[in-house]
Amino acid sequence: MESVILVACQLPSQSDDHFESSLQELEALTKTAGGQVVAVVTQKRQKIDSATYIGSGKLQELDALEKQLGAGTVIFNGELFPSQQGRLSELLYAKVLDRTQLILDIFAMRARSREGKLQVELAQLQYLLPRLSGMGASLSRLGGGIGTRGPGETKLETDRRYIRSRMKDISNQLKTVVQHRKRYRDRRLANNQCQIVLVGYTNAGKSTLFNQLTSARTYAENQLFATLDPLTRKMNLPSGFICLLSDTVGFIQDLPTQLVAAFRSTLEEVTGAQLIVHVLDASDPDLITHEKTVKALLSELGADELPVLTIYNKKDLLQTAFIVPKGSLLVSARDVNDRERILAEIETQLVQQMVPFQAQLPADEGKLLNEIKLHAVLNKQSYDEQAQAYVVEGFVYPETPIASKLIQDTVSTDEEI
Repeated sequence: MESVILVACQLPSQSDDHFESSLQELEALTKTAGGQVVAVVTQKRQKIDSATYIGSGKLQELDALEKQLGAGTVIFNGELFPSQQGRLSELLYAKVLDRTQLILDIFAMRARSREGKLQVELAQLQYLLPRLSGMGASLSRLGGGIGTRGPGETKLETDRRYIRSRMKDISNQLKTVVQHRKRYRDRRLANNQCQIVLVGYTNAGKSTLFNQLTSARTYAENQLFATLDPLTRKMNLPSGFICLLSDTVGFIQDLPTQLVAAFRSTLEEVTGAQLIVHVLDASDPDLITHEKTVKALLSELGADELPVLTIYNKKDLLQTAFIVPKGSLLVSARDVNDRERILAEIETQLVQQMVPFQAQLPADEGKLLNEIKLHAVLNKQSYDEQAQAYVVEGFVYPETPIASKLIQDTVSTDEEI
């Protein structure tokens, strides 16, 4: 494993708890990326040093520590400006990375689908472009006229042109993906399909819960960003109602803006959901900060007005009593008994968005009856021998195609009564 030194700077705006939590998170990210933390250097400052991020004294201490421990990488707990990264690379022998670059590296390692790889590559190129070598006297001037003749394009100019061209190509490919996703969403609506989306901080247990609710066998591990590519599977509710459950990429503090932009097409799945299930790690001491981080990102995506069911996971790891807010659940994703509680609460939340119906179906309408069972929450079903018809009661989404006939039948039945 690669030996890594972590460097963090605490500003007056950061509390000790928040600073310690952020540092622990950086250590977990380093471990996920395949590094081994051999030392941690911290400093309290009024503001970040514009030249080297930390002060000159700390920089000398870091240089000595790097040589003593033979560390190959130094990771800063923040985003370095291109000038800071260039200057630090000159002063230190080890490779210099920042938090953003570390997260991008993990995403590149986790991406499996073609879309995920494109999104990560776009984010990496956006990060890399301003960090190419700075302007120098050797750069050619490509204009016309006296004094502008030069040796032609330098490698820097070639690299920049290639990166911009590649970014444009990836953006065009991702536009096609966005169009595909929109067609999928339209098709789901046309087929009366209800979608529920799992969101939450990374390593909160979303993938484990996803496997429990859908009987899927997706990769779930105690790691940050264990799963990256979004997955969608069918989920059966207690009434027999079938909906789609999607697992999304985990959020994190200071998620790089390049990733938010690149993964927008994936994260926009959230905006088309009928219900968002927000999964939180109840045993995490920084629970409140994690909850605020997820809510801020949902707001940025325009999904803050959608119905949310909050699930506090990992109750088996709690050391003290936990007060569950009203309308939320305290569960363990691995507990089979909690699975039934979660499914029942999800159904309750969905029913609150639906309208009631009561309809009579002729005995030969078996196909329609099966469709109702799949796309509506059916509370009661009986057979009227005298009328030779099925009597059904339940709830359905008003905007779905099947609702118009059911609600119309409900009105006609009420008028007859």
